[in-house]
Formats: sequence, structure tokens, C-alpha cells
Amino acid sequence: MPDPKNEIARLRALIAQHDRHYYKDAQPVIGDQAYDKIKADLAELERTHPEISSTKSPSQSVGDDRLEAFKSYRHRLPMLSLDNTYNPEELIEFGRRLEKRFSEQSLTYLVEPKIDGVAVSLTYEAGKLVRALSRGNGVEGDDITQNVNHIEGLTDRIEDAPSVIEIRGEIYMRHVEFERINTERETEGKALYANPRNLAAGTIKLLDPLESNRRKLDLVLYGIGATEPTNFFSTQSEIQQKLKDWKFPVLEKFWIASSIEESWECIEKLNSIRQSFSYPTDGAVIKLNNIAQQREAGFTSKSPRWAISYKFEAERAETLLRNISLQIGRTGAVTPVAILDPVQLAGTTVSRATLHNEDEILRKDIRPGDTVLVQKAGEIIPQVLGVNLEKRPPDSQAFDFGDHLKELGIEAQRDPDQAVWRIVGKEDPIRLKRALEHYAGRSCMDIDNLGIAVIEQLVNRGLVTTIPELYTLSQTDVLTLEKFAEKSAQNLITAIESSKNRELWKLIHGLGIPHVGKQSSKDLDTNFDSLDTICEATTEQLEAVEGLGSIMAQSIKNWFSDIDNKELITQLKSHGLNFKSSRQAHLGGALSNKTIALTGSLPSMTRDEATQLIEAAGGRTSSTVSKKTDYLLCGEASGSKYIKAEKLNIAILDEIAFRRLLDSE
Repeated sequence: MPDPKNEIARLRALIAQHDRHYYKDAQPVIGDQAYDKIKADLAELERTHPEISSTKSPSQSVGDDRLEAFKSYRHRLPMLSLDNTYNPEELIEFGRRLEKRFSEQSLTYLVEPKIDGVAVSLTYEAGKLVRALSRGNGVEGDDITQNVNHIEGLTDRIEDAPSVIEIRGEIYMRHVEFERINTERETEGKALYANPRNLAAGTIKLLDPLESNRRKLDLVLYGIGATEPTNFFSTQSEIQQKLKDWKFPVLEKFWIASSIEESWECIEKLNSIRQSFSYPTDGAVIKLNNIAQQREAGFTSKSPRWAISYKFEAERAETLLRNISLQIGRTGAVTPVAILDPVQLAGTTVSRATLHNEDEILRKDIRPGDTVLVQKAGEIIPQVLGVNLEKRPPDSQAFDFGDHLKELGIEAQRDPDQAVWRIVGKEDPIRLKRALEHYAGRSCMDIDNLGIAVIEQLVNRGLVTTIPELYTLSQTDVLTLEKFAEKSAQNLITAIESSKNRELWKLIHGLGIPHVGKQSSKDLDTNFDSLDTICEATTEQLEAVEGLGSIMAQSIKNWFSDIDNKELITQLKSHGLNFKSSRQAHLGGALSNKTIALTGSLPSMTRDEATQLIEAAGGRTSSTVSKKTDYLLCGEASGSKYIKAEKLNIAILDEIAFRRLLDSE
């Protein structure tokens, strides 16, 4: 038996490590049930060895999601976590404890879906939204107002409200948005996000509000924290109705139960219909409905005694792994995917699952023909947990990543610094198709009618073997493709020709330089005179650009130093593409060479619209405030950027002053 003191220290350190992955990085490495088991083991050890217990132990506290980059504010009423259980008997015992405490009173319970999202607290004063906070450590949370104020359903004002109210709920991401973002990343050869909850958590803590706005988040509200006056509500069900009256997005379904046994029946009903909800659910929350009884029941150091969450078991199923398919992204990165016999999981038919990389396959010894255990927990991307070795065919062979690539005729090498294989041949048709699809995309050269189906035909027929050859296509060439007539062929040629005039940053983004995304492309555009000067820039000159780090600068330098890429640039120039930077195009504009950071919600324009105006006037946007920032464009519900700008004596503009500055051109 391990020494109790050492084991408690080990479990506390392990929980701290997993808390960092979950709360700080939004990238947990174990599931909820495994994490809850570690916490339960620690709590039991501390119970049997009270001399070693501590009020600062993670078993007695809420996880902490605060980051140094955000300003924190104190919750008026602590935002605690809930005790949870996976066991119906423990749920019944929770009810028995309350019945014993309130033996002379009748009890009713509210049973709600447990949303698998990110907790948020909205503070309204005199009916006006003043701040949105994360849970933080339960006592104070990060100010995330600038990253959530664009969420549909989050209103700035409410009528007939108490003078102060904290409204609480969850921020989440719908499946369709999650799949859209992952599809884009798959096309670009990037690692896929694990599940909507983690992506939502990461999105609300992005330092770049523009990128945060590009990812569509949703909101559902279901409870309150502090109110002034304190007796504004008498029941939880009354809160639900009032939130609905205020036009907030609320729970699709909840039940009022007259006993804990009836609550369990409601949980079973919830489990049968939860897949139809717009938000991901991973359990149920059971609360005393009467708020006066809630106050009397009180709290522990980390959770209310009047509420508990019941978590559904992660859905798992065995199925046959037919094959391991290899997908290729725009940079030539090769990603393995399990092709499965279709199986029902979490209300959907699963026929594919991520295998991440070669190391994951080797670690779990996953082979084609294996019977594998597949899990879809918390609406996570289906993943292969392991292999049922008892059902492994006797002639089974270990999967060799390199040999499989050779069998497919794909010339690739493993990156010495990462667990990823990349295609070596730049003219490989699969890699070329992905590169063309990226190049023609809306956030790059935005070539209408040049989708993947057309690209497949162009490459397969040898009409396009490099990106520059797009600009040698004739209408006659296009007419040889399926489903093209005179007008549609001419439309495609016109769209390709029009792309020559796109802003330089779109071309840079379209080139698919590793590590260089949309914002980095804009930074290059606005800091150099032309693509030619970017090609000749030293690593030091690139590192001097705000927003580019040493890794990105080296990647850019390496890309433009490659002889094949130099030839590609030469050919694009010969076809007359715009190589002139936006800085040159807007030289003399009202914001020429100025850096503007944005914060808060503007009265009559979105952040994207403000960004377009800034760039059209020769300026650039920044996701952070620093000594290099010239102006802070500030709207309602501004956060830590406003405070930092004041400290640095940076000029602060409201929308009216901003428009005046633009008109001074």
C-alpha cells in the first residue's frame, strides 16, 4: 500500500495537471469520468486521513480558468461547481438528505439538461449589461465581454429587472459550426479539435476578438447569482419563465418533480430525447425548486448542498475497423482516419473515427481487421479507445505507416520534430488538389465556381499541374469538363481573371505557407511594400513585424527561399497578379501606418466592418494593446484593453471620433 501522505500529494499534483489542461488550455487529455474518479479517490483518502486534509485541496475547491491576459472581477455571489454522480443510488441518497433536513416541509425539484459548455455569468445593472465573466475560480472570473458580446441572444438591455442581477448559463458551440471549423482545418492539414466544449472554451479566451467572432458561439441561460433586491425570485421555475420573458435563449425542456424518485424518471425521459436538443448535453442537473429552501440548505466550500448533477455514461460500442484511410491537407500533412462498420453512438451513425497520428496507432497497436472500442463522449469526435485482442484475426499484421504510404504510391517523410508525415512531392496530385482548394477559398483568392469537384477534374485531366496554370486556362479547356456550358465556362474564366486583382494578403494566405494564417498574411501585407520585398526580407525583418514570432518568421523565410516556390512566384507575377501591398495602395490614408486595437461592442457596425474601414484607410488592426498601438477603438462593455490603453496613454476613440478620423483623409 502506498504511503497515504505520498498518495494524497500525487493525486493533488495529478488533478492540478489535469485542471491546467481543462481550464487553462481547454485541451483535456482524459474524460470527465476518469477525472471525477481521481477526485473521488483523493476525497476518500482525505476523509480517512483528516490530519493530511486541507481546505486548499483540489477536492475542496473549484477549478480555475483565469488567464493572466484577462482582467478578473469578483462575482457578487460565488459561482460554484456541482457535486456529481454517475450512480442512481447516490442521486436517491442526495434526495434523502434533503428530505431529512426539511422533514416538515414538502419538496419539489427542478430537473434540467446539463449543457456541456462553458459557464458564464452576465451582470446587469439598471437593466444594462455591464460585464460577462467566466467561472474563474468561483470567487472571481475573467472578463470575457469582448469575446461574447456578438453571441446571438445576448441582449444589452432587459426591462423590468432588479437593480442588479447576475444571470448565469453556458456558452456552447453547435455541432454544425464545430464540423464547419474542423472541415476547414482538415482541408488545411491542421489537427482537428476534439469536441465542441473545448473549442468553445478556447474561443472565449482568444486574445484576438476578430478570430473569436469568426467562430459562431451560442448561449443558453438558466439561473441567477446575486440579485438586488435579494427576494426578486421565489423559485427556479419562476427564473426560467422570467428569462424567457426577457427574450434570452433558455432551456428547451425542464421538469418539475415532486420527489427524488420522480426526478429519476425525468432524467430517463431527458436521456431519451436529448439528442434532439440544439446544445450538447452530458447529463442532468437536479435542484431544489424553492429558493428559500436553497438558502437554508446552504453550501460547502465548492458546491451547493441543494443541487447535484447526474452524468450520463460516455457512449461506447464495439465495431469492426475495416481500414485505415489517409487524408492529405494543403501542406501535404497526412492524417490517419479509421474506417468503421457503421455503429450508432450518441444519436448519430458513426463510420469514421480519428486516429490522430502514427504514434497513436503504434501506442494502441491498432490494425485493420481489428474489433475496436469506439467512444463518443460529450459530443466528442468519435475516437478509437482500444482493441479487443480476443477478436483479433490470427493473420493480423501491425500497421506500418511508411509501408502503407508506399503501397498507395504516396512519397512522404515523417517530420523529425512532430508525429506527422508530409508528402515530399509538391506536384503530387492529391496535395495539388488540396492546395488549389485552399487557394480558391473565400478567405484566400475567392474564386467563384472553383470548388473541389471542378478542381478534381482539372487535375485529373492534366489541365492544371500548378497554381499558376489556373491563369492559362481557356474557355475551351473548361468546356471539356463535365457540367459546363458556354455561360458557366465563361463565368469561371472571368472569376479566375478577377482574382488577379485581389488584395496582396489574400494571395499570401492562398500560397499556403506553413504557420501563416489570415491575420499573419494581413500583417505581412501592411508591413511591406510588395510581395517582392517580402520574398527578399531577412528573418530579422520578419520577426520585427508585430504579430509574427520567430517560428513563423523562419517558416516564411524558408518558404520563399525554396527554388520551386521562387519559380511559382515568378510565374504568378508574369500572369499579372497584384503584388502591391495594401500599405502602398492606401498610402496617405487617414490611418496610414497606424495600428488600431478594438474592444467592446460598437453601436452601428460590427468588428469586421470596422476592420475593413481601418484597412481601407491604410491602417492595421491588432488583437492586443501595446506601446506600438496608436489608437484603441472602444465600444460598450470594453474590458482590460481599455484599462491598459489608459495606462499607456494611448488615444481612445469611440465610434463617432473614429468616423471623424476617417473623414479627415
